[in-house]
Amino acid sequence: MAEPRSRVYHRNRVAETLREEIGTMLEGQLSDPRIAFCYVTEVAMNPGNKSARVYIAVDGGDEAEKNTVAALVAAKGYIRHELLERLGTRRVPDLSFHVDKSERFQSRIDELLGRSKKRQKTALATATQEQPVSDAPASR
Repeated sequence: MAEPRSRVYHRNRVAETLREEIGTMLEGQLSDPRIAFCYVTEVAMNPGNKSARVYIAVDGGDEAEKNTVAALVAAKGYIRHELLERLGTRRVPDLSFHVDKSERFQSRIDELLGRSKKRQKTALATATQEQPVSDAPASR
């Protein structure tokens, strides 16, 4: 059975608000030195609004990603408490932080598509060079 539109709309609104508020906290309030420059790309809520997956994009290598996620997990209680005060709701969903690797995948896909286009162009160029050109006019 399909979920009512109002419930989906509410979940999307809550997810967007969480994304904005957590992003604001990452910009200025959290002063853990392990947190590298990062931003929230998406918040995915569970259908019951009991938990949320927070996807963050981290500028840096794998070590910076691990340290940032560890720092955010350590600060999860503080973040939930601040969200409770800012949003004024009864409950704040349980947060789990994940590194968003979609930008890396997108750049890799773009690189592979660029390579295949280049191969197609060179294959087309070699195919046109190999065709014999006849000097005689075609008769009809």
